[in-house]
Amino acid sequence: MGDDGPRALSEGLQNNTALTLLYLNQNQIGDAGARALSEALRNNTALTSLWLGYNHIGDAGVQALSEALQINKVIILVLSSL
Repeated sequence: MGDDGPRALSEGLQNNTALTLLYLNQNQIGDAGARALSEALRNNTALTSLWLGYNHIGDAGVQALSEALQINKVIILVLSSL
C-alpha cells in the first residue's frame, strides 16, 4: 500500500459515517501516509479504532497522528512495533 493508499483512504474517511474499525497493519505506510490519515481523523467521527502497527511511521507521522487525536478523542490508535 505504501503512502498512496492512505492518501486515497483519507478522502473517503473524511465523509465516512459507517466504518468503525480500520486495520492497516503491515502496509509499508510511512510519514506521508500517516499525515494523510491524520487529516481525515480530524473530521471523522465514526471511526473508533485504527490499527497501524508494523509500518514505517517515524516521528513526523506519529506527531501528525497525535495532533489529530487531540481533536478526535474517540479513536483507539494501535502503533505496535513501528
